[in-house]
Amino acid sequence: MNPPPCIPDRNALLRQADHFCPTKTLPLIGLSANRKDGLSCIAETYVRAVIQAGGAPVLIPVLSDMPTLSTLVGSLDGLILSGGADLNPLYWGEEPMPQLGEVDTLRDAYDLLLLRLAFRRGVPLLGICRGHQVVNVAFGGTLYQDLAAQCDGNRVKHSQDLARELPSHSITLTDTNSKLYAIFGRDTLLVNSFHHQAVKDLAPGFIPTASAPDRVNEGMEHPEYPILSVQWHPECMASEGNPPMQALFRHHVKEAALFARAKALHRQILTVDLHTDAPMAYAGAFDLGQRIGGVFNPPFTESKVNLPLMEEGMLDAAFLAAYIPQGECTETACRNAYHYALDKLTQIARQQELHPLRVGIARNADDLLRLKREGKKAFLMGIENAYILGKEINRLTTLKQRGVVYITLCHNGANDLCDSAQTEPLWHGLSPFGKEVVREMNQQGLLIDVSHASETTFYDVLQESRMPVIASHSSARALCEHPRNLTDDQIRQLAQNGGMVNICLYAGFLRQGAAMGQASLGDALRHINHIADLVGINHIGIGSDFDGGGELIGCRATNELIHLTCRLLGEGYTKADIQQIWGGNLLRIMHTVQSVATLP
Repeated sequence: MNPPPCIPDRNALLRQADHFCPTKTLPLIGLSANRKDGLSCIAETYVRAVIQAGGAPVLIPVLSDMPTLSTLVGSLDGLILSGGADLNPLYWGEEPMPQLGEVDTLRDAYDLLLLRLAFRRGVPLLGICRGHQVVNVAFGGTLYQDLAAQCDGNRVKHSQDLARELPSHSITLTDTNSKLYAIFGRDTLLVNSFHHQAVKDLAPGFIPTASAPDRVNEGMEHPEYPILSVQWHPECMASEGNPPMQALFRHHVKEAALFARAKALHRQILTVDLHTDAPMAYAGAFDLGQRIGGVFNPPFTESKVNLPLMEEGMLDAAFLAAYIPQGECTETACRNAYHYALDKLTQIARQQELHPLRVGIARNADDLLRLKREGKKAFLMGIENAYILGKEINRLTTLKQRGVVYITLCHNGANDLCDSAQTEPLWHGLSPFGKEVVREMNQQGLLIDVSHASETTFYDVLQESRMPVIASHSSARALCEHPRNLTDDQIRQLAQNGGMVNICLYAGFLRQGAAMGQASLGDALRHINHIADLVGINHIGIGSDFDGGGELIGCRATNELIHLTCRLLGEGYTKADIQQIWGGNLLRIMHTVQSVATLP
């Protein structure tokens, strides 16, 4: 018989560890630490609440060393920002009031760094009390330094004398469409209260979800990112068996488990972004091993596609398009555009020389899979606008030899090959030279890209090509009427050809009339669902158009593409489905097109 647990028994404890057989891995939930007398510590109620919800809690010590914090955050599936002392008002541009409580400079810096590092990786966030306030400040909101001094008519006592597990006032759930309302399933709730600072101006992009009777904010969330925060202390109530508060922790652990699945999936499958315009963000030489720089990204402002972002978001590969704006169709202009494109290709190829341990140039499907096995990222080369050919078809040979994988036949203007989707027709489809180019691209194993092409050009290409064709960055016109998008008939024909359409994360192609900042990741998901219903999962990919105007609420840059995987998992897409969307369909098409090439 085992001795009672109160009796120290070394052998019994060791046997317990030796005989334990884990049946599953629990989501790892980071807990931001409080700081007292030189100690990084946390109330045990946080630990119990996470364990009861099915997570594995781990305390993140208070520190500001970036390599250490980054490494710790990289292991997390979820993060809870805990309560504690006041925040320094200098962080939101105010001078301290006399009523300001104790502040801790190191704790403030630690919380803000920890939150930012977690956000960049897509880690689900839950803010509690001070953590609620930290979330608001981190994303551009402000706080009341002291409710009694700054909030007229304040009638609710927000710092109770009751035991911490007991409620002291009610809150109202203010948005019935919110995650918080879905968790609690009711309009009002009783909560505890231990604060005198509070959210004043809500951070841009966030929605208020709960308020006290005196209208002090008690909850907020982001509609697209997995971020939710509350002003009270649910861990005290959850650890004592309060069902609504336990449901809040279960929600966070569930989101963490979903994120853990997405990360595991990204480790196993190949993930490729079919279209980015990163090279156009730079006037000359560039280094994609760095975060900053570029013509459209001034110093100290990030580009949307670079190796650090790919590493944070666990994206394996990205097509870098050498974009060439449409110019005059003269021999001199086309030749100048051709040499401009060659210079861009040289700069792309240079990235593997700058960072040989981090990235390689992929020319084919085997390269992509090899680089994945080696733990390196992959860049692939594309040409956006075959205008650079002029009337010189032999330039295709040079482009193929330089590593180009696909060529977009046109941009926003007719050229010597074809008509564009957004200008008056010149050829009413492919020109005679354009038909010759399509046949030669088939012969050389170059993928043909019909994004930007007119409908007549599109159908001419399918008529001429013996190989599958791609639309590298287009969406569904049935959901968003735009000439750059494909009709349902075009999508069906593309699928019958064996090709694929890559959903473009450009606001105006996803929601009618939307400008940047007016369309969300949810809109992109609608287009994916529509095409999956129309032709099946084997003809869908992602072409973000990052650094070329692509940006969505919930998916602003390469590091945030993992949010799309989380959303696909949440929609019920299987691992096999997501594998096809992120890389399987591309691998199939590359193998088919390149297997007939007459050139190495």
